[in-house]
Formats: sequence, structure tokens, C-alpha cells
Amino acid sequence: MDNAMVALTAVTRSLRLELAGFQSQICGLDQRVTTVEAQAASWTNRDQEFLHLHNRLTDLEDRSCRNNIRLLGIPEGTEGADIPSYLRDILPKLTDTTFDPPLEFQRAQRLSPKRQDGKGRPRPIIACILHHGQARQLLQTARTQGPLLLGTLEIRLSADFSRETAERSRAFRSLRPHLRHLNVKFGLFEPARMWIIKNGESRTFYDPEDLRMFLEGLHDTSQKMETTAQSSPPLPGCTEPSPGSWPARDCARP
Repeated sequence: MDNAMVALTAVTRSLRLELAGFQSQICGLDQRVTTVEAQAASWTNRDQEFLHLHNRLTDLEDRSCRNNIRLLGIPEGTEGADIPSYLRDILPKLTDTTFDPPLEFQRAQRLSPKRQDGKGRPRPIIACILHHGQARQLLQTARTQGPLLLGTLEIRLSADFSRETAERSRAFRSLRPHLRHLNVKFGLFEPARMWIIKNGESRTFYDPEDLRMFLEGLHDTSQKMETTAQSSPPLPGCTEPSPGSWPARDCARP
């Protein structure tokens, strides 16, 4: 009996020691988890700071390109060795505009290396105009005048933005058919923001994904209203309009 008590006491002492060790380990793990959580919170703040800095960098890049114009469609080699002189000669003819003083360029160049086989589309030309007013005048004329023709070739003249801004603008343009389908008035403004008006309420979107979610909500609401109208019986003495009786309209701004 005494031997059994001694063995039981030894086992109990051993279990207590093991439990104390486990408790110490758990306290250490708890401290490590607290440290990791604090680091994760700081990383979240750093992500927000990084996003803020990235947006500021994109804005600064866009602002530095305010005097830039991008020309697409000019055949390779026609500009010769002096691109500014070539543009100074053809831009007034393309836009049917007289510039006083004459156009002055800080720089002008083709983008990306020239292809060895000479195939593919001509590389775009980026030109930085010295006077901001002349750059705005060229862009405004290109928007209102329509296609710019160099002989039989159609030349596209547009503003130059950072890659991120150009991608956002492209995403906004891809949503224009959906805006027309939902009879939403809209306008795409530089550098990349979409203005819409629906039911007398105007909104401005800077992120294409936000606009996509907004349009999905409008589409779901429209479908529910159509389902309700189809399931409801017509009022006495009223006839439903025949298909095509309502004039089609496009509320989109040009």
C-alpha cells in the first residue's frame, strides 16, 4: 500500500511538472500570437500607405504627361530623322488649325524598339508640346473634328496617360454599351472618371469595378420590375403597348 502511494505521488508530481511546462509554452505562444497580430495590423496600415503612395505616383505621372500627345497610324520612316520638324509640318494640316506661335516640342519619339521584320502596326509617336494651351487645342480639335486623314490613312490623336490610368479608361469604355442598354446618361472625362445620371441623380465613378457593381444592381432591379409587370394583370380598359410602339432612344452623351 505504501509503495502504491509513493508511486501515485511520483506520477502526480510528474504530471504537475508537465502541466507547468505546458502552461509556460501556452503563455509563450499567446505572446507570439499577440506579436503576429500586431505585425499584421501594421502590415495592413502599410498596404494602405502603399496604395496611397501608388495613387499619388500615378497622379504625378499623369500630370507630367499633360502636354503630351499620342499619335497612332503614322507609317514608319515617314517622319525621317527629325520628328519634331515633321510633326510641326503635318499637325496643322491634320487638324486644319493655324498655330501662332508655331508648335514647339520639348521632345518627340517613337515608342518601343523597331521590329526587325518591318511588319505589324506602326509604333505610336509620343510628343511633348512646349505650350499647354496648344496641346489642349490639338486634343479638342481631334475630338470634335472626327477622323484625321493623312492622305488615305486615318491618324488617331489622343492624350497620353500612365498605364494604370489608360487601363481604367479602357475599362470604363467597355461598360458604355451596358450604360446605353440601361438608358443611363453618361460622360467619360479625363483622365479616367465616369459621370452618370439616372433618375435625376448624378454620380461620379473613379473605379470601373465600382461602376460595374452599380450597373449589376440596376440590371437586377430592372429584371425584377419586368418580372413584376409581366405577372401583373392589365388594368381594366387598358391595353398593353405593342412591341416597337415606343421610340428607341439613346441617352448616352456623345
